[in-house]
Amino acid sequence: MIATLAGAGLLILGHAGAQAKPADCYSSDDGYFDCDFQMTDSAGSFTITGPDVTYILVIDSPGYASGFVNLGHRNVPLPGTYVRERGDPACWSSAATDTRICAW
Repeated sequence: MIATLAGAGLLILGHAGAQAKPADCYSSDDGYFDCDFQMTDSAGSFTITGPDVTYILVIDSPGYASGFVNLGHRNVPLPGTYVRERGDPACWSSAATDTRICAW
């Protein structure tokens, strides 16, 4: 178990060094905003950081993710499962709250 935890820690550290890229973002709560987009693992999980908010989507399985928001103090889980949109794969939406998060 210790080896598994150590391996997971190294995986996270290895991806933490990935470069953020400027992007145009959108969320149902914040509208359109300039952001930095950063992949966080090989499954496609990512973080988008804007001037006032950070969104984190963690891929659970292909096309499905858990979402979190950070307003500066801690990561807060977003309700429901986020599903990658077929019409615009840069966007993820949650039917539980009718919200949408996009990064282009």
